[in-house]
Amino acid sequence: MGLNIVIVGVGGQGTLLASRVLGNMGAMLYKDVKVSEVHGMSQRGGSVVTYVRMGDEVSSPIIENGQADIVLAFERLEALRALPYLKKGGKMLLNTQQILPMPVVSGAMEYPCDILDILKQKNVDITAVDALSLAVKAGTPKCVNTVMLGILARSTDLSKDQWLELIKQCVPPKTVEINLAAFEFGYNA
Repeated sequence: MGLNIVIVGVGGQGTLLASRVLGNMGAMLYKDVKVSEVHGMSQRGGSVVTYVRMGDEVSSPIIENGQADIVLAFERLEALRALPYLKKGGKMLLNTQQILPMPVVSGAMEYPCDILDILKQKNVDITAVDALSLAVKAGTPKCVNTVMLGILARSTDLSKDQWLELIKQCVPPKTVEINLAAFEFGYNA
């Protein structure tokens, strides 16, 4: 038995830091952990997909469609794109933030306005939170990732104190306090 988590977002949202924290979490709970950034143009605001697999034995870092226990989505459109990864009975944790991709900004495409409705129609077990507002409340919009980890923490076997320790270990020292506050906001959302 293990846990497969797909993290999706847009470059600059901190998906890689989140995957590092989850990799460390997996090392505490399981014998084997694999983390893989699949694709993305993180420096250009493009889509980023990261796989985190943990269990007694993990043969591949890749999570196939229908295998994710949890999709941790930092942006709405990315959540919709990641839906095929979610297994039946899996959970989607979604930041309701909307970040317009370049084709939308240029006018070549439209941003779907009914993403939450589409997800609900597909009977997805979804927790949707305005993580951006909570991050700003904590002190900086850059902590959306840590807010989302706080939301995820309630679905794991680690205690809140263990999570707080993971956050302290993984974030830059000068940002510890603000990240801990962001985690708390997510945890209590």
